[in-house]
Amino acid sequence: MRKSLLVIGLAVVLVGCGGPEQPSKQVAANSKPKKKPSYCFFKDAETKGWAASRGKDGNIVVKGKAYRSDPRYKALLNPATVSGTIAEIRPTISQNDTGHAAADDWWDVAATIPNSAAVDTVKVTCGPKTLAEIKVAPKG
Repeated sequence: MRKSLLVIGLAVVLVGCGGPEQPSKQVAANSKPKKKPSYCFFKDAETKGWAASRGKDGNIVVKGKAYRSDPRYKALLNPATVSGTIAEIRPTISQNDTGHAAADDWWDVAATIPNSAAVDTVKVTCGPKTLAEIKVAPKG
């Protein structure tokens, strides 16, 4: 009895370990999580004035305005992601730690994209929507 249980256990272990192997590229592709758009806290009319320019150091500065009717929260920009010559940046909200509300509830938001000398296009996105696509002159 004990011998038969040992043989069955060994057979189960061998069957579990001996599956077909996948090529490493396919394994890497299967393990890469799919990018899901982040949540957008703003309606279409609640952001405006998007602009991007290159600073003296060659990095891109993005500016705009975002509306937040609840003064407990402030608008700000998440850190940008750079992929090749395109940078993507998203507005978001955070708890208002300034002690005051924005004038007319419109927050001035700005962020510098570090290491953006090779970037020539900035996309301002909110969830799945593109709010602005701005071409930026190369560093010259």
